[in-house]
Amino acid sequence: MNADYFRTLFGYHYWVRDRILAQVAQLTQEEYVAPRALDYGNIRATFVHALSAEAGYLARWEGRSLEGRINEETVPTTAALQERWDIQQTQMKDYLARLTDAEVNREIHQVSARTGQESVTPLWALMTQLIVHGTQHRAEIALAITQLGHSPGDLDFTLYLREHPA
Repeated sequence: MNADYFRTLFGYHYWVRDRILAQVAQLTQEEYVAPRALDYGNIRATFVHALSAEAGYLARWEGRSLEGRINEETVPTTAALQERWDIQQTQMKDYLARLTDAEVNREIHQVSARTGQESVTPLWALMTQLIVHGTQHRAEIALAITQLGHSPGDLDFTLYLREHPA
């Protein structure tokens, strides 16, 4: 694993998120918060969960506490979600710009908030987990918004690479 690999994956991660958010922004607030068959109950809660997880991971990688709560009360609308995620994306891109190949293999010591169990995991594995976690929730949201007539279109990694050559 190397730093450029993760810069590419996170570029894709944000490209897909933006395609989905562009369609979510066309929903009414009622559609955005309506109960759906999603892990977190609706489109807003699922997106907020993904954003909060990303912010938490980055804070952990940088050895700092998460600044401010991210929940449905602090990001109640699609506009607020986009605004908060723009901040998060800037922080992540700054982190990725400093990331070195050696850092990718650094071990992260953490304690599970749920179980209290300590673990040591290489950074590359946690970065992969964040991408996979985001993929799951983006796919759920993409299906929900497609059913509402707002498909984000093709989300293929190879399409991203064609649109963003190295």
